Amino acid sequence: NNNNNNNNNNNSASPPGALTISSKPTLITTPHLRFLIMDAPRQSNLHLYIKECRRNHVTDVVRVCEPTYLGSELLKAGIQLHEMAYEDGHSPPEEVLARWLRLVEDRFFGGGGSGGNANAAQNTIAVHCVAGLGRAPVLVAIALVEFEKMDPVEAVMMIRRNRRGAINEKQLQYLEGYKRRGGGGGCACVIL
Repeated sequence: NNNNNNNNNNNSASPPGALTISSKPTLITTPHLRFLIMDAPRQSNLHLYIKECRRNHVTDVVRVCEPTYLGSELLKAGIQLHEMAYEDGHSPPEEVLARWLRLVEDRFFGGGGSGGNANAAQNTIAVHCVAGLGRAPVLVAIALVEFEKMDPVEAVMMIRRNRRGAINEKQLQYLEGYKRRGGGGGCACVIL
């Protein structure tokens, strides 16, 4: 009888081969912005990530690593996939930064589409790299610096409070040296 109880306990916890989300996604919110930082879904557990995205009103997923799943399921769920991959351990290249900042502006400040600002309070952008600890949090930190006018260290501390282990020393140094573009000309993030 004791053996049966042990087997039942093991099955109720998590059966072998059960599909789960490796690392719980982290919601980062400010008065104007909502981001969901995640690790990379796999094709086998993508449906769980889609469920989590729906729960958090995700309109867009930004993939900053090599593909580990097909984007067609996201599109079927009404979520746009944006490919912004860049090399692990490096700072985001200018082209990725420009596209990222344009997406953030469009989603949260009504830079495009007929919806304008009406749904901006509910919009969430999910962003993931492989583990959700490096490239993805760096992009979120840059958005906080640009659009919430946070100090880079303050942005990193906010992310780390919610996502332990995020942003390594090299990435922190990059962010400490990051200069806001908001006031300058030729920027992709002009707020009218």
